[in-house]
Amino acid sequence: MKPTDALLAVLVPTLWSLGFTLSKAAFDTFPPVLLIALRFGVTALAFIWAVPTPARAVLWRIFLVSVVSGSVQYSLAYLGLAGMDASTASLLIQMEVPFAALIAWIFLKERIGWRRAIGMAVAFVGIIMIAGEPRVQETWFPALLVISAAFVWAIGQVMVRAIGPVGGFTLIAWMAAFASPQLFFASLVLESGQWEALTGAGLPQWGLVLYLGLVMNGVGYALWYHLLGKYDVNRCIPFLMLVPVVGVASAVVLLGETITWLIAAGGFVVVAGIGIITIERRVR
Repeated sequence: MKPTDALLAVLVPTLWSLGFTLSKAAFDTFPPVLLIALRFGVTALAFIWAVPTPARAVLWRIFLVSVVSGSVQYSLAYLGLAGMDASTASLLIQMEVPFAALIAWIFLKERIGWRRAIGMAVAFVGIIMIAGEPRVQETWFPALLVISAAFVWAIGQVMVRAIGPVGGFTLIAWMAAFASPQLFFASLVLESGQWEALTGAGLPQWGLVLYLGLVMNGVGYALWYHLLGKYDVNRCIPFLMLVPVVGVASAVVLLGETITWLIAAGGFVVVAGIGIITIERRVR
């Protein structure tokens, strides 16, 4: 991989991780589900005009993905994030990787192999270690929501693969267009204080919303699909292991969170398990 592309590959998980941490900060102004609705709304308004309209059958599949991977998954993740430390949530959400391997094995009959099986087991051990931290036990329900979000994300990836060859930007733009109205409705049902949040937000808060919708969703995924178009998936995926590292570091620096030795050790074990799953052994 060229040095410039390697820098881009490092930038992508950095943008995504910062978005997760900044979302936690934005909860001081916006209710969690409303924030996701605004995030997807910004993405849709910015990019829907620049992508083609898929066939009706494809649009229906994208709509179903928007329900699962957009509305349900992000609602679970953000509601969980609102009730616990962003650093711990950044580690728990990484269960997306072993869950994705497990779901692909069940529904797509993909072979797991002994390396992935070991990686999944190691990652689950790390989650058990994190769950043993008293601070996490006090917020067990938000932690469960975040882990559930990781599981729902894995299901959504199987659904995405069933859509067929749709461009990355097209998928993101249309999924955002479908998900945003769903999330606004969910916010009206589940939350309160939306009008006060919208009218009371200042430039910094709206800047966070723009970051989530344009930079995290738009620039982040644009760079990611650019890299996938030039290199094998197995050369790009390992860079995503930086997501929990940057997530924890940014939560400590920006939010002033503290990390206990048990959470740090459990997080290391989770990342190690993910590494075993995602990094393919090179054949000489």
